[in-house]
Amino acid sequence: MSPIRSICCLGAGYVGGPTCCIMAQQCPDITVTVVDKSVERIAAWNSSNLPIYEPGLQEVVEECRGKNLHFSTDIEQAIKQADLVFICVNTPTKTFGLGKGKAADLKYVELAARMIADTVEEGQGRKIVVEKSTVPVKAAESISNILRHNIKPGVTFQVLSNPEFLAEGTAIEDLLKPDRVLIGGEETKEGKEAISALGEVYRHWVPQERIITMNTWSSELSKLAANAFLAQRISSINSMSAVCEATGADVSEVAEAIGRDTRIGPKFLQASVGFGGSCFQKDILNLVYISECLNLPEVAEYWSQVVSFNNFQRFRFSQRIVECLFNTITDKKICLFGFAFKKNTGDTRESAAIYIAKHLLDEGARLSIYDPKVTQQQMMMELTQPNISPESPDRIYNLVTCHSDPYSAAEGSHAVVVCTEWDEFVTLDYARIYNTMTKPAFLFDGRKILDHENLIKIGFHVETIGKRLHRKNIERSWN
Repeated sequence: MSPIRSICCLGAGYVGGPTCCIMAQQCPDITVTVVDKSVERIAAWNSSNLPIYEPGLQEVVEECRGKNLHFSTDIEQAIKQADLVFICVNTPTKTFGLGKGKAADLKYVELAARMIADTVEEGQGRKIVVEKSTVPVKAAESISNILRHNIKPGVTFQVLSNPEFLAEGTAIEDLLKPDRVLIGGEETKEGKEAISALGEVYRHWVPQERIITMNTWSSELSKLAANAFLAQRISSINSMSAVCEATGADVSEVAEAIGRDTRIGPKFLQASVGFGGSCFQKDILNLVYISECLNLPEVAEYWSQVVSFNNFQRFRFSQRIVECLFNTITDKKICLFGFAFKKNTGDTRESAAIYIAKHLLDEGARLSIYDPKVTQQQMMMELTQPNISPESPDRIYNLVTCHSDPYSAAEGSHAVVVCTEWDEFVTLDYARIYNTMTKPAFLFDGRKILDHENLIKIGFHVETIGKRLHRKNIERSWN
């Protein structure tokens, strides 16, 4: 079997873009073309202002773009020229119909498969199609069925599963030094040859022992399981944070103690306002739906509790803000530091800040928001979504202001709420911020990143996750 010489990626988003940039950098002998229907997105990839922010990504793009890395809207041409086609399209949770609110919507995956089948011409030989989008188990089988029933003479398809395990904010590092690369495919001679061909691409920079091959279904399920386990750890430590606040324990100390156990380890034990991003909630709900379809209600209920507690943690934090501000925040200005779901990314999907903002707006607050990488347009788009502002989205424009620096955002506010753990928030001049705020001045550290004792000395009333700084007398009942 001849080696891969040309790769096409359908989808220029958070997965396809960075993945193919690193492939181009590490495989100079392979031509990599990233395609998308969005003219604006492709134009951004071809400019100095990339459509997504990832540390190190700009440098990789500038190194390879125009050499063996190309961004284009000519999807058909890229598919025809490619030996291997990655499907990196969006797979959102369904908002209607069967499986609403849980199942993955695979319409874009199906459209991609049909486009590949329609575009490949007679006599083009072998084409390897790789699903890289997060998909439910047996999605590759659906792709295979579409391709098989639309096949042309002189063409063969092999469908592989190659899930991504990127963490936004560290995607470039994750791609360069992955913990593992999973490749799932058919257990046939042709399937094994296709797996080997994709493996050879990764072997340009990934050690052989980190490339794991398996059957397609195991590969697909492994992605859902990995995200479910990570989210479970976050909800587990967040549940402990509630107990710590009620008892006087410190969740950071508890996390360190249990993290020293080598069977548990220290990662993903940082209590916070809750997890966000495009993957964790979506993948857990997908796993819940699959379990329900397989008549495994106990499994479905187990994993649904991870999402339920995450929602509770956001609401609990929001309620604490209201309670501390004398049980009313009507017409009070509250400043949010951070809107991205985590630091070092501009991605706001399922960010805890969105839901905290919703709760505060529902209580009548006026919000001022600062985030170093999220645009005003993106913030307003999230806050005017029907599930956030179902009755009157227009009121958001009257109640929310977005700022280009943290000091103007905090000026005149009753409280500052840290929603994202950006490094710059640690080094701000909080004495300056305090002097411009309405007194008493409150600071709610939802990420546990600030020097609380110093903030208290400045004059702030400080509240954080998993630790009671202003201790109340608690009558314990252990029965």
